[in-house]
Amino acid sequence: GLLVDDAIIAVEMMVVKLEQGWDRVRAGSYAWTSTAFPMLTGTLVTAAGYMPVGLAQSSTGEYTQDIFRVVGLALIISWFVAVLFVPYLGVKLLPRPHHLVRDANDVYDTKTYRRLRHAVAWCVTHRRIVIAITVATFLASLGGFAALPQQFFPSSDRLEVVIDLRLPEGGSWRATNAAVQEMEKVIAAQPGIVNSAAYIGIGAPRFFLASNPELDTPNFAQFVVNTDTIAHREALVALFERMADDAAKSGTADIRLRPARLELGPPVGYPVQFRILGPDPTQLRAIAEKVRAAMRADPRMRNINDSWGNPAPRVTIAIDQDKARILGVSSQDVANLLQTLMQGATVTAYRERNDLIPVVIRAIDSERLDLDALADIALPSASGHAVPLGQIARITSGLEEPIIYRRARLPVINVRGDIADATQPAVVTAAIQSAVDAIAASLPPGYRIETGGAVEESAKGQASVNAGMPLMVLTMVALLMLQLQSFGRVALVIATAPLGLIGVTGALMVSGRPFGFVAMLGIIALAGIIMRNSVILVDQIRQDLELGVAPMDAIVNAAVRRSRPITLTAAAAILALVPLALSVFWGPMAIAIMGGLLVATILTLFFLPALYAATGGLNVAPARTTATTPRATALPGAPEAAHRA
Repeated sequence: GLLVDDAIIAVEMMVVKLEQGWDRVRAGSYAWTSTAFPMLTGTLVTAAGYMPVGLAQSSTGEYTQDIFRVVGLALIISWFVAVLFVPYLGVKLLPRPHHLVRDANDVYDTKTYRRLRHAVAWCVTHRRIVIAITVATFLASLGGFAALPQQFFPSSDRLEVVIDLRLPEGGSWRATNAAVQEMEKVIAAQPGIVNSAAYIGIGAPRFFLASNPELDTPNFAQFVVNTDTIAHREALVALFERMADDAAKSGTADIRLRPARLELGPPVGYPVQFRILGPDPTQLRAIAEKVRAAMRADPRMRNINDSWGNPAPRVTIAIDQDKARILGVSSQDVANLLQTLMQGATVTAYRERNDLIPVVIRAIDSERLDLDALADIALPSASGHAVPLGQIARITSGLEEPIIYRRARLPVINVRGDIADATQPAVVTAAIQSAVDAIAASLPPGYRIETGGAVEESAKGQASVNAGMPLMVLTMVALLMLQLQSFGRVALVIATAPLGLIGVTGALMVSGRPFGFVAMLGIIALAGIIMRNSVILVDQIRQDLELGVAPMDAIVNAAVRRSRPITLTAAAAILALVPLALSVFWGPMAIAIMGGLLVATILTLFFLPALYAATGGLNVAPARTTATTPRATALPGAPEAAHRA
């Protein structure tokens, strides 16, 4: 859609000049002399609108950086095509007009143009009313924009379902394998299953860019189930969500299930997360329980858990060093013996073709799994006699933290959960945030609570884009100054950029799409597209004023003459976005640009002339240009057209 914009402007200019009686070569070259450099400025401004996306240094930018490269390169090439190749095609292919006009203004003396001229003249004459209505509408759109549901990235429309299965911490490979076999029977009984794979003790390979790898642990397994339709995928997700909820309500959830669709964008995992940091793990546990209670109070939350899991059983062997020294036994001797009996020790290797298979010795299951028999383990001493382990050590059992995650060298525990309905994570997080803030306010020194999940990742992506905004603004202002050579006209063009938000808000509300990171990219790019059209119109007004045309006629006639290329380029871009509007990933961006560009095109033709008249310091007389006097002032190029006629 953007690729043909410059070509549309060039062809439209040639058609107008041919109707005014110019020969083909001269009409083709006129696109260079009249609009080539305004088009170049507008093209570069549009490309600069994608600059924050291309410069985003974050995992979020990894998904969208190529937009800047592809669109920027396509736009620059399109300008060369429009000013060099399209005029050549026009000379060869454009048909001769059926009739020539006697006056340059006759081209714009149709019924449609007369109505447009009258409307633009009314807006210029009543510019204060037009500006006030536009500003009020813009402020109202800001209020509507704040009410839009916030989203980071949408779920994928792929057919895979990823199901995490986690046993209590300390669970064995054998127990996990048994649970996996039971789950495979449930999955196989469901309709629409194409195939499935189970990975025990480790997550699935990274078959998808947004996959989140899992640490190796014997109590974890992951299924990747491929379905044949979206309906069967959703049915499978709903089934396992019910199973997880029923187990949680019964209080006997030895196995935690979490079905999930594939994510688009950086992997977030649980959409709602709160991170608790502090020096004492025991204190962190107590704080985490308060946060869990705050999350459980929201009926939209489900599958609430923490990253540490339940405490795991442990056995502690406290060696009496005095007795051990008397018997000539060291702590290392005890450790080596327990390692050999419990875990096993490699004694040799068996070669099978090119593979070396280690041979491991360890105690039989009845001995190594019986904790009561641990005190009777015979420990060789320096005298050559075996000593029971219980004579030199005190053996106790209890619970301990199975794993302690750290962040910035501080222990950290994540309390997280899923959302039961279609509510966006930002809405649920905001609802819980006040209760979490109250907990954070009562924490002792050295402890703090941070917000994670989709809200944190969205903020990171936004910050990476915001970092490129100053360079984008500086580039745009520099380009506009080179073309317009006036601070006032540059400010006028920049002032039109935010007005696309009116259409963005309306389009997202009507379509029911949330505002997320991808839609934000559309708004940033939209600013460049809007300013591109504004540059061409403002520069045309400047050219007419420099030729001595009366201010009213210069403003109105410029809007009328630029209406067709501005409308056609906007229509081309909007129609080109229709296929993307149906996309799960790019849909919000396409809808945002379509709505914003539609409204911005109308504002460019009616609001911008009124704003130019109000801020340009011109003596605009309201009586010169009307719908009944279309030829009050000759347009540039009229003397040649009249001579030709």
